[in-house]
Formats: sequence, structure tokens, C-alpha cells
Amino acid sequence: MSESGGTGETMMRGTLIRGIGSFYTAKDAAGNTYTLRCKKKFRRQGISPLTGDEVWFTPGEGEKDGWIEEILPRKTVCLRPPVANVSCLVIVIAPVPEADLLLTDRLISRAVAQEMKILIAVNKTDLDQVLAPVISEQYRPAGIPVFPVSGKTGEGLEALKKAMEGELCCLTGQSGAGKSTLLNVLLKVHLETGDISRKISRGKNTTRQSELIEKEGLRVMDTAGFSLLEPERPLPPEKIRKRYPEFVPYEGKCRFRECLHDREPGCAVQEAADNGIIHPERLLRYRQLLAETREVWRERYD
Repeated sequence: MSESGGTGETMMRGTLIRGIGSFYTAKDAAGNTYTLRCKKKFRRQGISPLTGDEVWFTPGEGEKDGWIEEILPRKTVCLRPPVANVSCLVIVIAPVPEADLLLTDRLISRAVAQEMKILIAVNKTDLDQVLAPVISEQYRPAGIPVFPVSGKTGEGLEALKKAMEGELCCLTGQSGAGKSTLLNVLLKVHLETGDISRKISRGKNTTRQSELIEKEGLRVMDTAGFSLLEPERPLPPEKIRKRYPEFVPYEGKCRFRECLHDREPGCAVQEAADNGIIHPERLLRYRQLLAETREVWRERYD
């Protein structure tokens, strides 16, 4: 698909599949790839192209690079990792490094706000068979499916692959959780994989940039892992509760209409947790995020 620009050049539509430094690679509908550069107007507008962006571009001639002319409106945006238009977030956790469920809840919160499909893959079941049932118990009330998988043995990967089909997926999570290993098996590719630092029990980050890979019937972002996710700025504290699907059935059932489920008397969510309907640890972490959000909200004008 193409259209003529005002300068007489032919513009084409494509998807950014990777970006390295100031160079970007776009793929058109026919599968052809083009090396592009970003015009200064985007910098002045405070916009940076992201892997997954749909763009209009002018292709280069000969050895000359082309140019990104327009970035189309994004359906979703992930900041960690920085990618666009993801429809399915696959959060990968593992027994090693130790699963950071507060980080997991931060990722879920942002994905729910953008109406993404959310999957949790508990990797390295060849090392640990206990973690997956624990995670499943915590997130079942939220309606988030949990897949016990092993990038080493292939356990559970067919079920995970089926859940990912038809979506633009992004695997995210802590460094060392095994995202690249999973992608190698799912996509039948050979991405570089790392190991775990024995001194600090953290993964060595082997992915340096984001790349969109289309293979084996899947469209998946290969992205860098991370250990921290900064608070959203600014976010009104009352919006956090809307991002917990398991809280939805209790809206309007608390004693106080504006209940934030933070130990207020007559809280229906607390009662559900006391009765084992909502997992108490998930509620505890919600309150941690709520407290953090309140602090950031109070300091928004400082």
C-alpha cells in the first residue's frame, strides 16, 4: 500500500520491527524491509519511534536510507520495555531469580489500564514444580491464566503458544527469567541467552534492543529484561483499584462509596480476602502500590 506525498515522493506504510541507535527497520505488508532514519520534527515533538509502531515512510534510493514521515496513533504503549501496539503481555517469572510479584503486579496494572490480554508464564518448571501452583492460586481470582512452562524441556509451551496466537505479544519480566530461551523454542530461532549471576542471583541481560519477530504463526517482541519499574506519574490513587479485575465484583458493596480497599471499615474486598476469595497477598501488594501512588500524587507539583 502506498500513497503520494506532497513532495512527489512515494510514501509507504509499514511496521517498525527494530531500532538500533538512530536507525530503524520497517517491514511492509509484502515482507520487504527498509532501513530508515527519524526526522528531527519527532524530537521537537518529544516523540521517539518504538518497535511495533505503524508508520508512513519514504524508502531510500540506492544506498541512501529512507525516512520515517509519520507515526500512526498507538493502540498501547509499554515503557518497560519501550514498545508499541502490544495486544498481549506475557509476563515471565521463574524460581531463579526469585519471583518479584510486586513487579508483576505493576506490569499487570499498566496492561489492564490499556486493555491488553495478560498471560503469566512460570518458567523453569524443570527446576521447581511448586512455584506455578502458588502463582496460579494468587492470580486465578483476577482471571489471569498461568502457564507452567520450561524452555529447557518444552513443557507447557504448546498451550502457551496457542494462547498467544493472533496477538502482537511482548514477553516481559525480570532479567534471567528465561524469556529468550522460551522464544528460541516457541519461534525456532537462536537468540542469545544468558545465565544467572551467582553473586547477586540476577539474570544477565542478553537482549540489547527490542525486535519484532514473526515466525511459527506468532508475532512476538524480543525485549530486554529489567529489575525495576518506576511509578507512573501522575496517577490519581483512586484509579489503582480499577486495575484489579478481582475487585470489580465488589464495586459499590463497601460501606463507604469511595472505599479504596485500604483497611477502611466495612470493606467488601477485605471481607473477600478474609474468606479466601481474593488472595490476601495480592491485596497486600495492592496496598503497597496504593501507598506509593499516593505519595507520588502528593509530590506531583514539587
